[in-house]
Amino acid sequence: MERKIETFFQKWKNDIIRKPLLLYGPKQIGKTFSVLSFGKKEYKNIVYFNTNNNKDLLNLFKKERSTEKIILNLSLMIGETILKKDTLIIFDNVDDLEIVKVLKIFGSEHSEYHIIAITSHRDKLNKFKAEELQFKGMNEMDFEEYLWAHGEKNLSTLIRESFVKRKTCPFHKVALDLFTNYLRTGGLPEVVAAEKEGKSEYELDAIKQKIIDVYMKETLLATNLIDIQRAVEVIESLPEQLIKENKKFQYGIIGSGKRAKEYEKSINYLVSNQILYRSYKLKNIKSPLSSCKDKDSFKLYSIDDGILYSMLHINYKKLITDDNVKETIYENHVAKTLIENGYSIYYYQSDGKAEVNFVIQNRMGQIIPIEITVKTNAKAKSLSFFMKKHTVVQAFRITENNFSTKKDIRYIPIYATFCLDNNKI
Repeated sequence: MERKIETFFQKWKNDIIRKPLLLYGPKQIGKTFSVLSFGKKEYKNIVYFNTNNNKDLLNLFKKERSTEKIILNLSLMIGETILKKDTLIIFDNVDDLEIVKVLKIFGSEHSEYHIIAITSHRDKLNKFKAEELQFKGMNEMDFEEYLWAHGEKNLSTLIRESFVKRKTCPFHKVALDLFTNYLRTGGLPEVVAAEKEGKSEYELDAIKQKIIDVYMKETLLATNLIDIQRAVEVIESLPEQLIKENKKFQYGIIGSGKRAKEYEKSINYLVSNQILYRSYKLKNIKSPLSSCKDKDSFKLYSIDDGILYSMLHINYKKLITDDNVKETIYENHVAKTLIENGYSIYYYQSDGKAEVNFVIQNRMGQIIPIEITVKTNAKAKSLSFFMKKHTVVQAFRITENNFSTKKDIRYIPIYATFCLDNNKI
């Protein structure tokens, strides 16, 4: 399945000041598969090392600092000739600073060896940061990539054209139906592939549950046993947190007497490692928005719509007929898409409780409010209230309807959220 990251890989390969690349992102999103696929197409050969519990590799990196000797030993270890420019060297499951130190040596020497390292632990990136390396994040398949996987690349192009030219999409109903299917499967490649093969909803749920278990196990790397338990409790409370009308995270849902201070480390760990996403409430509206966040009031979202769909224990009929369920998953979709498009996300609530689902700030510093409405949603006046109170250049209302513009508000169909790219608005 084609992924957007491949375009980046190609630019990285051709960069005259190319450095070793550290690719990071959650487990099960296709990082390793995408790197291997790129390597097969673009290089004469690939050498792959799983660094997890690889003592021979770690011992080599601890004692050797000559790049040519390292390459020689790696060649002997793998039984493959490593060629400058023509071999892609892959280090998977990177979690040890000693390995990163060696990658920095290759970067500092402007080596002609092409190296990609892969990690799932974003919280360790601050330890890994260095000018000798290049960093790139990756996420699960967005709706546009889902369309590509289903042979609908022309439709995705048409959606982007409709967004840019501000005209209606002639295949609106088709796009909306495909998007509803996407919410059911989510963007995890294994689930999308299973759906393409015609697997039943029960089989898709089984795959998603396996992946949920993987994310649960990721909490075992938290700092102590009590934080592990609390991280699991936070994940398990997510469906109930989001299905309620006020989606602010409430500790009481986890259990009676639970306090914010007890869960702070666990929540920070989950967010840092992209197991969950977070949106802070804004105390006021001014630039930069990061200076206005209320650290005690926030919402948490799933990184994948399909996982949330399964955790809510709903079926397809419930999704398309229950506006409360639909609004919950729509909001999750917009949250994750905005974050994966490069934004920090916030929400706004006036004293009168009028809420704008998302407020973002683009690269130009413009503050942009975004409201989600479904057919029977009674909160559609919140955005107008926000615009009267605060000066904004752009505003979006995301609905199930086609593209349009009314009273300085751009109406965007929910399936076109991927068009809200930080480089485009």
